[in-house]
Amino acid sequence: MFRLLVLFTTLWLVACAPVPPLRRPDAPVPPRWPDAVDAIGTRDAAKTHWRTFFTDPRLQALIETALDNNRDLRIAAARVQEARAQYGIARAERLPTVNLLGKATYERTPEDLNTTGQPLNNERYDLTLSSISYEVDFWGRIAGLSQAARTTYLATEEARRTVHLSLVADVANAYLSLLQLDEMTALARAAVASREESLALITKGRDLGAAYDLELESARGLLENARGNLAALDHQRQAAMHQLNYLVGSQPGALPAGKRLDEQDIDNDLAPGLPSEVLLLRPDVMAAEHRLAAAHANIHAARAAFFPKVLLTAGVGFAGGGLGSLFASRAWLFQPVLSLPIFDGGRTEAGLDIAQARKTIAVAEYEKTIQQAFREVADQLSSRAALAAQMRASVASRRAQERRLAITRARFETGLISYLDVLESERDLVAAQQAHAQVRRAQLEAAALLYKALGGGAPPSTAVAAAKP
Repeated sequence: MFRLLVLFTTLWLVACAPVPPLRRPDAPVPPRWPDAVDAIGTRDAAKTHWRTFFTDPRLQALIETALDNNRDLRIAAARVQEARAQYGIARAERLPTVNLLGKATYERTPEDLNTTGQPLNNERYDLTLSSISYEVDFWGRIAGLSQAARTTYLATEEARRTVHLSLVADVANAYLSLLQLDEMTALARAAVASREESLALITKGRDLGAAYDLELESARGLLENARGNLAALDHQRQAAMHQLNYLVGSQPGALPAGKRLDEQDIDNDLAPGLPSEVLLLRPDVMAAEHRLAAAHANIHAARAAFFPKVLLTAGVGFAGGGLGSLFASRAWLFQPVLSLPIFDGGRTEAGLDIAQARKTIAVAEYEKTIQQAFREVADQLSSRAALAAQMRASVASRRAQERRLAITRARFETGLISYLDVLESERDLVAAQQAHAQVRRAQLEAAALLYKALGGGAPPSTAVAAAKP
């Protein structure tokens, strides 16, 4: 028994053939962000928790509920558990399988099949501690499969972090869209009320001979246009509410008071750093790298399949002709088996070709993920500067329309212009206010998307510590 234990220990140590290290492909993106984008900032998105970035109490409650109830995040978490279990199975293949086997055999031999001329009854009882079909991994085949399972597990953990980060940004953007539609709906309701008041005033003036049919029909047209715009905004608001409820995963209950759209203080002063430092820390890029490492390990396992396999079956125990004499006699078994592939119809070569093709795919997917990440960050950096300029123009336009309306009303009261000019000024002011709300929402959404693109808000991964070989 001691000799068998020493033999198994020695073979297990010899069998720990490591997988050759993977050389990470060079990132197929420029070393710096394009000169045309705004790459200046002070805050590190990766070190900024989403509660610090999104300060609206109502939005924070919605994000917290979504992280607890969103089905996509639940699916991603379950896939992590599945991959972890698969890794546990693959790692177990590197250890011997030890079973305690108890067996009883009853045999009767007829008289015409033995030399005594009498029927014989035989009994045998066995109790064996056995190790069944342990493969000595000289060439690292099982080690490669175990390493592939481990990196696949790590990839699913990073994929869960990607879903987590995307969910935070999606809930924030859905909430901001709802705030924008709330503001635009309020403006549309005010416009409808103003149009109804104007129509009543012009109708009364027409009856008194102070207004013409042209002014009356113009006012009626503007009223119906405002009603149609309000109906469209009501529909968009309901759709935005449904989208938010879907992301949250349940119908929100009592929520704390939130801030209006123009009160949101989402800080867009995020520092992008260098592409080589930022992109490789994004969870989707890390997941692609882990999938590449899994494909690399599978090639190592496929190559090892060309070499001989050494299988060991060993056992030690007791055997006897009856239960009373079971422990009187000891028995042992040691059965090494050498298996060398000679001809399998090309199955082993095809397995290697599949592994190599999958690595080629994994390399392309890794590079594509980095390129996509670079594009996302560059787009959001560009939009940050552009939207800042649009916001300044929007504020100036809204103030100009407010002053224009005040001047138009004053001129109408002195009889210099008709009421149609007042209606036109009111319409242009409402349009400027709605455009301002759209630009403000786009600016906040760009900040949330840049936060996501830079890999902020996702909790640190615990998979690396949990999956140490």
